[in-house]
Amino acid sequence: MEEKLHDALQKLGWTIKRAHTYDEEKGHGFIDYQHVGIKIFREIDKKAPLIVAESVWQYSHHVLAGLIAHEGPILIVTNWDGTYPGLVGALNLTGSLTKANVPYSFLWSKDFTDDFFINKLQDWLNTGTVIHDYTHVQAFETTSMTAADRELAAGFAAKLQHDQVVMGVFDEGCMGMFNAIVPDALIHQLGIFKERLSQSTLYAKMLTVSDEEAHAVLDWLLKKGMKFDWGTDPVNELTKEQTLEQCKMYIAALRLADEFGCDTIGIQYQQGLKDLVAASDLVEGLLNNTERPPVYGEKGKELYPGEALPHFNEVDECAGIDGYVTYHLWKQLGLNGDNTLHDLRYGENFVVDGKEEFVWVFLISGAVPASHFVDGYANASSMRQPPMFFKKGGGTLRGVSRPGKIVWSRIYMEQDELWCDIGTGRAVELPKEETERRWALTDPQWPIMHGVLDGVSRDQMMAKHKANHIQVAYVDGDFDVRRAAEIKAAALQALGIKINFCGI
Repeated sequence: MEEKLHDALQKLGWTIKRAHTYDEEKGHGFIDYQHVGIKIFREIDKKAPLIVAESVWQYSHHVLAGLIAHEGPILIVTNWDGTYPGLVGALNLTGSLTKANVPYSFLWSKDFTDDFFINKLQDWLNTGTVIHDYTHVQAFETTSMTAADRELAAGFAAKLQHDQVVMGVFDEGCMGMFNAIVPDALIHQLGIFKERLSQSTLYAKMLTVSDEEAHAVLDWLLKKGMKFDWGTDPVNELTKEQTLEQCKMYIAALRLADEFGCDTIGIQYQQGLKDLVAASDLVEGLLNNTERPPVYGEKGKELYPGEALPHFNEVDECAGIDGYVTYHLWKQLGLNGDNTLHDLRYGENFVVDGKEEFVWVFLISGAVPASHFVDGYANASSMRQPPMFFKKGGGTLRGVSRPGKIVWSRIYMEQDELWCDIGTGRAVELPKEETERRWALTDPQWPIMHGVLDGVSRDQMMAKHKANHIQVAYVDGDFDVRRAAEIKAAALQALGIKINFCGI
């Protein structure tokens, strides 16, 4: 990537100077700690034009301090690649810079030779700014809605703010995602209040869960037809013991949520928890599903019977707000409210129903509810998280999301206010070999959705979206997807969130 950037800039009459060196001892040239980034930025001319080149997932806070203090033009550039997801890291960084009120420009490319990239790069070199196409974005107005729908949305918001919501946060700031932490003053205005919990408390609670209780959860899943890719090597394979440990975490999470009166929870798991126990991904997917293994408190009472406990993956509090609102609003509309976030991981054109579409790879590590798959748990499986990142193992809740209408959204912070971009789309079915190819390009252990967005191109989405995550919920049956999106937008607006409607 660096060589290609060098070639592109050289053709435009510029040279680049690397701001930090390759580390022979570590065997890489990445900025891998916040203190390392701070020291590097001390040596950079604060007024120099600066390019942040993103070719992998990264922790945004490693460079955030230096970028906040930088005075010259900043350009975030990312590769368009599924295997090395710089675009996911870059979207997290741009969302973080937006929250921090830092001006920046943003570009992406597959090989850094295409006209779009070269022309926009020239603009940045000339002016210090890149201007993108935002014609797909409209300020949301409720005028097209029926009076009944407006009243429903307003009533939902008023009830939420009256009743108030407890958001259980098992440690903030997963992987340096500054954009995923909502300041208390903003979240309180919605009627949502954080219960700050510790992952160590979750671990301690796991130690009180019996083997018999864990086996009961696993037996429930096996009877539903879920498959587990078990082996015998705990270092490299998923083992039954790891899955049972995840079942204990599932029980412990529900018991703690009940103890603290939580209406939604998020587990960080990176860093800290993953160094103690198996990954939390299977747990998250189970929590997000209305139909899930029953869990009982220590006094025998069933916890959250007949309901999901919306979980926001990687303790992304923006997704937590969205997930809670969507789940309960959808229930009021008579819809299945099971929802999840995904990474905007990658995407390519593909012919769907005779028409060429840009089909996104929406992918996340395992928080997807089984109800998003055809035949639910029967089409769900669990594969081991990669040993490089998860030495204690643990499996995902994996499957292919079924075809259907979706509402997508993202809550984010800009100019110290909460905003939400929202639109409609559909999950589409691709041939099995294409799904397998996309999985092989990215992370085959993770659940996938083939997403097509209505009226929003790839480049428009990249330019406007202020996060690495996107929230998705199905709108099943005859319910109009645009109507569902508008009711959700109106409810969020009534809570005080500013709304952009994106696309058709």
